[in-house]
Amino acid sequence: MSKLADKLQSLLKVSTAPLGFHPSASEAKEPAMLVIAGLSGTDSDEARVLAEGHADAGLILNRSFDIKVVERMIKTMDDIPLGVLLEDANKEKQAEVIDAGCDFIVFDMAMPIAVLQGEKVGKFLMVEPSSNQNLVRAINDVDIDGVLINAGGESVITVEHLLICRRFSELVNKALMMSVPSLVMSTEFVSLWKAGIDGIVTPPAQPAKALIELRGVMEALPKEAKHRRGKLDVVLPHYRVDAVAEEEEEEEEEDEEI
Repeated sequence: MSKLADKLQSLLKVSTAPLGFHPSASEAKEPAMLVIAGLSGTDSDEARVLAEGHADAGLILNRSFDIKVVERMIKTMDDIPLGVLLEDANKEKQAEVIDAGCDFIVFDMAMPIAVLQGEKVGKFLMVEPSSNQNLVRAINDVDIDGVLINAGGESVITVEHLLICRRFSELVNKALMMSVPSLVMSTEFVSLWKAGIDGIVTPPAQPAKALIELRGVMEALPKEAKHRRGKLDVVLPHYRVDAVAEEEEEEEEEDEEI
């Protein structure tokens, strides 16, 4: 199983625990939200900065990445999982990524269905904040490890983004990540966490110091149960009392005629 997917699943188990549940000592040491460092994929030294910044994972956001650079980065990162944003899903490209040692792949809805095949890497679907609600709900039936909400094109995190995060967490029972335009204030990360986000993807070229500070913010988040995942409203059938009474009278009349 993908290391990143494994980490996210551990967060989901804690966040959906019943009230009164107390995490174990090992769980208490883990951050409440993961830091996935965005990378350009053009310089293998990025891996060193990522390791020094104690990021939980790295994601190459440049779709035209150099596989040789990727291989060097993976060797430098040691146990830190690395993923790539795929431009296409031809079998050769996917096999190349797996052979290089990538832990997970990220792709959008326009990707050919072949990308869902194989179990050697984690699979994450990138969606736009404006995605159709019915499509978002259908994600629960797709064999993927989580969802990445693409908010990186905006300059700031807005109230609309927060509402979108809450809506996604109500509709989707899988791990949720979100790309952010910049390293925003810690209070904003708290709001995203409460809205159901399990991990954030930073913009590329972040210094190790910034990643360390961000990791500290995540570790300081409370370990209490947050916004419930996949909490869909259940609509119960409504029966009119007078309609039920009429049906019973009709049944009694039919019995008397027999």
